[in-house]
Amino acid sequence: MTGRFGKYGDAKRKAHLRSKAKTPNTIPKTRADQRPRSPKKKRKDQEENRMGTKSDITANERQRLDRMFQEKGHADYKWIDPQKIIVSQWVRMKCMFGCGEYGKNACCPPNVPSVSECERFFHEYQDAVIFRFEKAVDKPEERHRWSKKVNIKLAKLERDVFLAGYERAFLLFMDSCGICADCSASREGCKEPRSARPSPEAMAVDVYSTARHFGFPIEVRTEYSQEMNRYAFLMIR
Repeated sequence: MTGRFGKYGDAKRKAHLRSKAKTPNTIPKTRADQRPRSPKKKRKDQEENRMGTKSDITANERQRLDRMFQEKGHADYKWIDPQKIIVSQWVRMKCMFGCGEYGKNACCPPNVPSVSECERFFHEYQDAVIFRFEKAVDKPEERHRWSKKVNIKLAKLERDVFLAGYERAFLLFMDSCGICADCSASREGCKEPRSARPSPEAMAVDVYSTARHFGFPIEVRTEYSQEMNRYAFLMIR
């Protein structure tokens, strides 16, 4: 009887047992598995794990936040990928040369992070919302009154989102912070540190390109009385 190993049963059985003993029980690693992660890849993985940027908001969470936004009177908005927010050096240059708020507002340059730090800030998020506000006014004073009202309302919304369990919620006002009639012009002397927030432009956001990228209208106004489109950003997770 030849059995499984045929005519030379004993010799083949011994050879089979020897080869089986040398075979590991685990699946052999591929060459890619065996290659160590590059320092850059390792730092990226560590950063993503530390920042929590690998997690996204679920559909149910979005629906719950949508209800919150709408109950607070916000209907014109979109969920966006913060990685696609455009940060540009020219925006900071416009703040430094040409804007009357520079050095006079506690939430405007130079009282804000550098352009590179602003860019890194947005890259730490995976979910955000952009809100659109439109209005036509005849005088700057009317714009400032309207902006202050909207910004205070938005600050309360950020607080509600935070209390809903989104500890990283952070708002960018739709206009320069004008909560106080007389600004201290410094972060250390800010009278409303819990509510005061920078505008997107103060964080070097190219609002024109970013708004257009997400399908919103925005144009340079040639007359003050023309309708303006203002945008606020709520960073969530």
